[in-house]
Amino acid sequence: MKTCLHLLGTAIAAAAIADPAVAQFPGRLVKIVVGFPPGSTPDLVTRTVAERMRPDLGQPVVVENRPGAGSTIATEAVARSPAIP
Repeated sequence: MKTCLHLLGTAIAAAAIADPAVAQFPGRLVKIVVGFPPGSTPDLVTRTVAERMRPDLGQPVVVENRPGAGSTIATEAVARSPAIP
């Protein structure tokens, strides 16, 4: 439950600061990496937030699940992803 509340708080904070950041996103796919399995509470919250981001960004927002190792696998995937020019 504590993790769910933490994730919900993070999602709300991200949505609150998304408006100024919209201009910075290039016209390409946005990928959100979740360190929990599909169908879990953090996954469902992230997918709900992603659905609400799509119209504001005007481009696809994809949620990718990388469960395992206490979210270390997801963290490594994000850390090794190429930077946006």
